[in-house]
Parts: sequence; structure tokens; C-alpha cells
Amino acid sequence: MAAVPTVTPQTPRRTTGGRARRTPWWGVLALIVSALVFLIPLYLFVSTAFKTTADINSWPLRLIPRSLTWENVVNAWQLAPFGQFLINSVVVALIGMALKVVLAVLTAYAFAFLPFPGKRWLFIFMLGALMVPGHVTLLVNYITIGQLHLVNTYAGLILPGVASAFGTFLLRQFFLSIAPEVLEAAQLDGAGHLRTIVSFIVPMARPAIITVGLIALIDEWNGFVWPLIVTNSVNMRTLPIGLLYLKENDGINDWGALMAGTLFVVLPMAIVFLLAQRYIVAGLAGSAVRR
Repeated sequence: MAAVPTVTPQTPRRTTGGRARRTPWWGVLALIVSALVFLIPLYLFVSTAFKTTADINSWPLRLIPRSLTWENVVNAWQLAPFGQFLINSVVVALIGMALKVVLAVLTAYAFAFLPFPGKRWLFIFMLGALMVPGHVTLLVNYITIGQLHLVNTYAGLILPGVASAFGTFLLRQFFLSIAPEVLEAAQLDGAGHLRTIVSFIVPMARPAIITVGLIALIDEWNGFVWPLIVTNSVNMRTLPIGLLYLKENDGINDWGALMAGTLFVVLPMAIVFLLAQRYIVAGLAGSAVRR
């Protein structure tokens, strides 16, 4: 009986036009340079927060500190009431994000699926709001909040920014990519608009909703000008204003404390962004649809 020859399977190579695909050296070099442009300042910022005063003031610049210390973090926390600043930022960011997402979902659903007079023109008008700088409305918002007696309150910090034109646009584009059969099935099941949104639209649009929520969270967390204007007491300040308070109380000589205070502001959002980045890619990719 003749022996059957064995054939060893070979892993196919990725080819383009019959040739192996290779990353060009200049592409790798460009990526490395781009990474260094962002990573070097980030490293200097983080390392300065934990350097000793001697290492910070040394010349030439000492990239690798001789020793690390928590003294800057402790000094920054004691020089300004960062505990209260943190509470204020968390309250404003979470409530503001939730309101923005809810309003964006409801508005986007109406623009995507509900027929009403002037819908196209209203949508174009909303897109025009994206081109108006936020600082243009500061005076009007402050007068309105003042007349409502909401200055130096959480409501005054949150309410002027709850409408998100970008979030509405992003979700509307994502909703348009949902198959019409889904809405037909919801209607046959006797679902109203609210149940359709909660049971069908929201689960299917989760990446886009998370993307809008993350953008809103970062926007509320990093707000500086409006919280500075609408609050007049230290106990209502947020973390970005806390950095200004820290500089005014300690000057700009203690760079270690300033960098440690900046770390309080940057670190929470950096962690949230790293945990949710895959949803951002899916949300933005799914919104790239036109109808």
C-alpha cells in the first residue's frame, strides 16, 4: 500500500498585488516622532509632580529624578481645598453628562424618525449652533442665571450647557444607520416612542451614546471660564479653578505643587478615556452614515 504524502500547511502571507505588504520605514519613523511629541511633555509633567525641589530647579534639566517624593502632592492638597473642588467637579460632570445624553438621545430620535414641519431647517439651524463659539453666549447665560438667582449654585453651573448640538448630530447620524425593520417590529409590538427608545434604540446605539457621554463628561470636567464666572465662593469652585487658586496662593515658584494639582485634574479623565476608547471608535465609525 503506497504511503500517502503529508502536506504541511503554510501560513499565507498578506500580499498586495502579489507582493508582501510591508510598512514603509518613513511611516514607522513618523509614528515614533508623533508619539514622542506627545509622550515627552507628558513624561515631564508627571515626573515633575514627583520630583524633589532640587531636581526640578537643577540645570541642565534632569530627566530621570534621583529620588521620588509625595511632598508635592501633599502640599498641593493642603494649599487649596482640592477635596471640595473634587466633589464639585464630580457632581457637575456627572449630572451635566447625564442631562446632555438624555436630551441628545431624545432630540436625535425626533430628527431621525419623527416627521414634523420644518425638520430639515431646524436641523440645519442646530448645525449652525456648532459654529458659534461658546464664549459668545457667556453674557446672556450669566444674566439669565442671575435673574433666576442661581449664581454660585450647582444648577447655575450645569443648566446653561445641557444642550449638546454635537451630541444630537452624532446620535442622529447613528440612528439613521439602524434598519427600519427595527422600528416596524417595535410598532407591531405596540411600543410607544419612549419604549422604542429605551428597549430598541438605546441598546443598539450604545457605542454612540457612550461616545457622546464621554465627550460631555470631559467637556464638563474641563470647564474653566463659565465656572469661574458663575461662582463667587471657594466652596463652589471646580478642579480647573482650583489650579488658578493654587497659583494665586503659592505663586509659580513651586512647580512641583502646580504639576501635582494638574495631575488631580488630568488623571481621572485619562483613566475614563482609556477604559472607554473602544466605544469611541465604534461610535464614531457607526455615525459615518448619510441619508
